[in-house]
Amino acid sequence: MELSPLTIAGLSLVALVAGLVDAIAGGGGLLTVPALLATGIPTPMVFGTNKGSAVFGSGASLLRFWRAGLVDVRRARLLFPLGFLGSCAGALLLTVLDPKVLRPLVLVLLVAAGFIVAFVRPPAVREGGPGARAGLKTAVLALLIGAYDGFFGPGTGTFLIIGFVMLLHLSLQHASANAKVVNFASNLAAMLFLAWKGLVIWQVSLPMAAGQFIGGTIGAHLAVKGGDTLVRRVVLLVVLALVTRLGYDVLHPTS
Repeated sequence: MELSPLTIAGLSLVALVAGLVDAIAGGGGLLTVPALLATGIPTPMVFGTNKGSAVFGSGASLLRFWRAGLVDVRRARLLFPLGFLGSCAGALLLTVLDPKVLRPLVLVLLVAAGFIVAFVRPPAVREGGPGARAGLKTAVLALLIGAYDGFFGPGTGTFLIIGFVMLLHLSLQHASANAKVVNFASNLAAMLFLAWKGLVIWQVSLPMAAGQFIGGTIGAHLAVKGGDTLVRRVVLLVVLALVTRLGYDVLHPTS
């Protein structure tokens, strides 16, 4: 379907804001998916088009975090391929299961995540690369959350940040940076799969990608400068928005 230049410009602006938020705490899809749905684009193409732009936002933020020295290179060598493979598995799972079945569970997990960020003191930060046990935790986290992103998606970045903080004892700032490795990998895998299925509208996705790239760069820069305090505040706002959105979907299911 054809969209007017004004509509595409509006979507690109939404994508910029989404990229900014997503770079810090995840949850950019909360903005871009409803905006795309409002244009009347069929739902499968909405998700494909969204992934086609989101990969540029996560890539831009990853690059900014990497330049700031906040990404653990040894850990990234494990996170990227497993996040990619997990997303592929999740996308394949879409062919046999309805992602709506996850909404109640994800809602509970998001409430728990918000409680952890707001009230639970995180474990002491550990320096250095992953040992054997930490490497196993890293692998499991990347594979599971990557699969979740390929299958359903909402809250992926937020779950990664909480997982890195609680399981790997990273600071919130480092957790947000390393989460982008998995997020970029899972977005890339999902985008390639959905593009192969012909579900990406590139004339819409590419202008949104430019917005996501700019927003992702700005958001990562703010996270680098703002540190843990900024990341914690944005994560809480994203969790609240996700809980509200998914709670509404659970209470008002659509056919």
